[in-house]
Amino acid sequence: MSSLRLVDAEHWPRVARTPYSPVRAAAARLILRRAVRDLPLVVLLPGGGRVGAGCAGAPVMEIVAESFFHRIGADLKIGFGEAYMAGDWRAGEGTDLAELLTVFARELTDLVPPALQRFRKLIEQRMPSSEDNDREGARSNIARHYDLSNELFATFLDETMSYSSAWFETQDEDLATAQRRKIDGVLDYAGVGEGTRVLEIGTGWGQLAIQAAERGATVTSVTLSAEQRDLARKRIAEAGVNAEVELRDYRDVRGQYDAVVSVEMIEAVGAQYWPAYFATIDRLLAPGGRFALQSITMPHDRLLATRHAQGWIHQYIFPGGLIPSLTAIEQIAGAAGGLEIAHRRDLGPAYAHTLRLWRDRFTDRAAEVANLGFDAVFRRMWEFYLAYSEAGFRAGYLGVSQLALVRKDLTGAVEWRSE
Repeated sequence: MSSLRLVDAEHWPRVARTPYSPVRAAAARLILRRAVRDLPLVVLLPGGGRVGAGCAGAPVMEIVAESFFHRIGADLKIGFGEAYMAGDWRAGEGTDLAELLTVFARELTDLVPPALQRFRKLIEQRMPSSEDNDREGARSNIARHYDLSNELFATFLDETMSYSSAWFETQDEDLATAQRRKIDGVLDYAGVGEGTRVLEIGTGWGQLAIQAAERGATVTSVTLSAEQRDLARKRIAEAGVNAEVELRDYRDVRGQYDAVVSVEMIEAVGAQYWPAYFATIDRLLAPGGRFALQSITMPHDRLLATRHAQGWIHQYIFPGGLIPSLTAIEQIAGAAGGLEIAHRRDLGPAYAHTLRLWRDRFTDRAAEVANLGFDAVFRRMWEFYLAYSEAGFRAGYLGVSQLALVRKDLTGAVEWRSE
């Protein structure tokens, strides 16, 4: 039985129902022992055992229920996060959750023995067809995350309501200042200034549109989130600037723009539609126009190995999403959009710090989140999501870049294949 006793089975069916497979659970226990025996951490097992090579001060993971092994035995990639949601394991006293997860993230590709990795495709869940990012599916997937509640996001975001990596000059810098610098970096890459016709793909809550309009640009921003559209319009009006925000799929935008900008939206497009995304940008860019993109990235070999697998993030946080690699962006932008990367700025370490600040705010305001109607399972899910993401950036498994793209000669472009 899970240690989190009261789970709403209607809202959390997978968390409320613990899979039962003694054989798989026993195999999971053996794999865990092997995976952590040389890692600089300590794992405390139910019943009092311990494994890991950590010494005093090392991160501590406490497994408090046998159901942990049944969950990861049934589905390692999803079960690990579900076990945290259920309370089957936790960070030990004095251990930060992201610090613990960073140890695992640094060894992610080697945690499962090579002899067993060949069976991965037999047990991993495939990305469901219901999460396809056609126009209907994309709107549904976006709503499941971004339409949760504007008030929820306001509990942990800063005054700019920016939900993407900031750009810090110092670690003690104010988050809002770092977010405005990030946006200025994107606008600079796109050449946005007085009279520039700007299209933003993925509105967020309107901060980029505000800063572009303050430069004297004519701004159109599109989003699939009704909650974001409504608050973005309100914030734009309060800022005293003019910018249009429309509830529209990027594929349905018409017109010509001197600059197209998109901040951490490509991750929601889906690999199947990456070519359509860049082809649309090519269609919308006026001659001499520039495209500025901020994207989370992963190594290309990991993208190829995992792009069809359903993970915990897909199951609970970003349905239908997939993080690209820089190689994939370069290949698809060239082949489908006739674009090449002219400039690149790396913000990876800044994202780890951004996520830490968000998580601190989220946990400090847990009572407010609860008062908004989000139960204990949800709060544990989001705590894990923010720490899990932070660990990815701290370990270097994930990166984030700002890119300036311009039109190129298509000769020699490499075709992207999603299969």
